[in-house]
Amino acid sequence: MTAPELGSLTWRPAAEVPELLAEPVRAALGGLPAWAAAIDPTLADTAAFCAEYDVPMAASANCVIVHGKRAGESTYAAVMVLATHRADVNGVVRKHLGVRKISFAAQDDAVGATGMEYGGITPIGLPGDWPVLVDDAVAQAGLVVIGSGVRASKLLVDGADLAKLASATVLELGTPG
Repeated sequence: MTAPELGSLTWRPAAEVPELLAEPVRAALGGLPAWAAAIDPTLADTAAFCAEYDVPMAASANCVIVHGKRAGESTYAAVMVLATHRADVNGVVRKHLGVRKISFAAQDDAVGATGMEYGGITPIGLPGDWPVLVDDAVAQAGLVVIGSGVRASKLLVDGADLAKLASATVLELGTPG
């Protein structure tokens, strides 16, 4: 696997650097073509990361965890959207999940349920019953930088591979902005 060039990072096959991945990510990675790179954990937030490591915002995808409720039932889901887009959480996401109320998951809940660090949560390795909603722009973007489950590294994957995750659904859920 030839290492891609993106930004000023040194990308290595993720399987060769398991110490850069959270345990749930290591366990779920399987044969997914992915590369990992170490970063300064204080620069894990998207804008700071992109500026420091010369990665275009359009090549970075964010994973947000949402929590919906309806009739006493609780649903968690991951939403993948390019850093240049905003997810329509209260419209498309809420309707797709069939929930009455939706919000971003509380930090402690997201960290506890995923086994990943806040600011590094990624769709790879999430609980199997959680839907992963992938914006169509992510699925078509080619290589995108995502979290690795920890703040001290990032993963580089093809957005089309995220759309192939077992619990993934591709939707038009993001708008530029």
